[in-house]
Amino acid sequence: MNDNDAYINAAQQLIEAGHFIDSKGWVPATSGNFSARLPDRTVAITVSGKHKGRLTPDDIMLIDATGISLDGKKPSAETLLHVSLYKHFPDIQCILHPHSLNATLISRLFKSEVVLENYELLKALRGITTHESRVVVPVFANDQNIPRLAELVEQYLDCHADCHAYIIAGHGLYTWGGSVQEALRHLEALDFLFECELRLHGVSNQ
Repeated sequence: MNDNDAYINAAQQLIEAGHFIDSKGWVPATSGNFSARLPDRTVAITVSGKHKGRLTPDDIMLIDATGISLDGKKPSAETLLHVSLYKHFPDIQCILHPHSLNATLISRLFKSEVVLENYELLKALRGITTHESRVVVPVFANDQNIPRLAELVEQYLDCHADCHAYIIAGHGLYTWGGSVQEALRHLEALDFLFECELRLHGVSNQ
């Protein structure tokens, strides 16, 4: 597969992911951003300000490994959070950032971290083979200064290499995987587990 074919394939997968994520109600209005890393280490990422449930090929753009646009389009303001994750995890190929209701609510309930323990569905996360596991999803304060936020996330990841996701408080979830499909699996599992925790603590999104 040449570079152009890889880009077209990644763009189509992001478009399909957007349709699925929107069908769950996880990307209202123009919220969220998605990306996929290509074999040449460039990144296909959603263009700023586009509805993620109605993405077209024109709504996916190409950036280099530092976040610089390679095709003149405008990437998300949070692009640095994507490239920072790709730099930190050389084996991941996709990052998904929706603004789901469960992730937003749970960040109001738990101010610093969400702890998920003894759930069968934890096995949907990469590397976990038993329900007898403990997964910590850190919660970071929202910040319009993205470089500062990215640095804070990087500092956390330097000490927590097994992290599967993080939440920006009152904002949304970031999760990732070795493929678009794996990242989607992580996203769906985490959202379900967040809802479990919310209901256990007497919070309902219904």
